[in-house]
Amino acid sequence: MVEHIVQAVVEIFTQNRYADKVIERTFKNQRKWGARDRRFFAESVYEIVRWWRYLGALAGFDPTKTAVDTAAVWQIWSAWCYDTHGTLPEWEETKKFDTQNFAARKESISSVAIRESVPDWLYEYGRQEFGEEWNQILHAMNQPAEVFLRANTLCGTREELLRKLKGEEIAVTPVSELDAGLKLLERKNLASSESFKQGLFEIQDGASQMVAPLLRPEPGMKVIDACAGGGGKSLHLAALMKNRGKIISMDVHAWKLESLKERARRNHVDIIETRVIDSDKVIKSLEKSADRVLLDVPCSALGVLRRNPDTKWKLTAEEVQKILILQSEILQNYSQMVKPGGLLVYATCSLMPAENERQVKKFLEHNKQDWSLVEELHTLPHREGFDGFYGALLKRRS
Repeated sequence: MVEHIVQAVVEIFTQNRYADKVIERTFKNQRKWGARDRRFFAESVYEIVRWWRYLGALAGFDPTKTAVDTAAVWQIWSAWCYDTHGTLPEWEETKKFDTQNFAARKESISSVAIRESVPDWLYEYGRQEFGEEWNQILHAMNQPAEVFLRANTLCGTREELLRKLKGEEIAVTPVSELDAGLKLLERKNLASSESFKQGLFEIQDGASQMVAPLLRPEPGMKVIDACAGGGGKSLHLAALMKNRGKIISMDVHAWKLESLKERARRNHVDIIETRVIDSDKVIKSLEKSADRVLLDVPCSALGVLRRNPDTKWKLTAEEVQKILILQSEILQNYSQMVKPGGLLVYATCSLMPAENERQVKKFLEHNKQDWSLVEELHTLPHREGFDGFYGALLKRRS
């Protein structure tokens, strides 16, 4: 098992592969593993990736500034194992780990960037944006995320889903801030449950569940989800619209929209039409046609590091600047699809004001005659317990 963990971490850091994809492929190759083995493997990989820099310091080096190889990952795994359990198996690969000076090394780590396990550039970026609060945010983002469900109200109420899940021995509790939200109390393979197969719920973080209601969709409307991805928010919009009206779910990746079609069938949704954005003509053809437009734009994803901790090691300051340009272009161009009098939501799963309120402020400054800000949504993991999310509701005057 440990050899598989080490190999997975090597792939993540040397081949630039995403942790969730590496874990998924390993599961397919290890079909004899039971639920306990799978959980141990996945949690171990995520925890090592999450605490990569801190564990490297405990092992005596900075893995963000040195070459990563199998030997280095074994040292980091040893640091994680010793830090967690206080002992090490007597294996050949673990004999190089220096337990004698472990306590002294741990005591000597004064850098918050190392203690909270982030690259230096990201630590400084966050400090500039949030000041002292950044340390609290970082600490919260290093905790494993809780799992939230959204009851599919096309199939029944949240209370009916609660009873159904109880019968399947899935422990959940209602979330007061969310009309259809439930929090999972004990991790289970939800995808194999009958309720999931019947389309009675979707797995969706609490903050993400706040975005579709912010758009204020109504039955019978024409709604465009212009950066739909896998379609979680499109499905939520369909439920809020009582499956009446029309939703055009768009994305530049056709394969993501194929996944949405499957999910829509399972969710008993038939008002979604998918369109691939393969040219500017797709956007222009829909000018001033929609009552509502949702722009869940590409972003740094720094608000969901609890779920995707490898993002902080793959992202660079240069890439953030490119993302800012792309977001500005999407907001300016895609907003033209909203009818006069219609509403638009600009949303990201980022914490950073540069991607959020400052993007909206810049857009409004350039379009002050046509657009106004109605409402903003901010969530932070150390405050609400949800992912870091931002949403701005804008109204088009003309």
